[in-house]
Amino acid sequence: MMKKSGSVIAKPATSQSGSTLIDGRIEELGDWRGEMLARLRALIRQADPEVVEEWKWGIPVWSHDGIICTGETYKKAVKLTFAKGAFLDDPAGLFNSSLEGRVRRAIDFREGDKVNEKEFKTLIRAAVGLNTSKT
Repeated sequence: MMKKSGSVIAKPATSQSGSTLIDGRIEELGDWRGEMLARLRALIRQADPEVVEEWKWGIPVWSHDGIICTGETYKKAVKLTFAKGAFLDDPAGLFNSSLEGRVRRAIDFREGDKVNEKEFKTLIRAAVGLNTSKT
């Protein structure tokens, strides 16, 4: 624990502890949502081998020079919210949620959905590119 302004705040999670917590979430779900989250996680890692896995706000977060996306699980969906999704080209139309947002965009995956792996990895790489650009 670290002290700040007289209050105690939790020490930030390291990338390994974030990965461990994500492992735990996948195992805890134990159904199609866990399988989907694990598949999406693998694709994120393939698209960006330097991705940092974190645990913030009680959910998985993938970062590279800023947040790429978060992974939330609901009863009927696994939602990946891209922090700067509104600024990304999405020619394959993967974004299907939070489309009215000024900054974020999301993809809701439902049970039985197929993942367009090639286009998903392209979207991840574009998000990393946006985070790492100097403009």
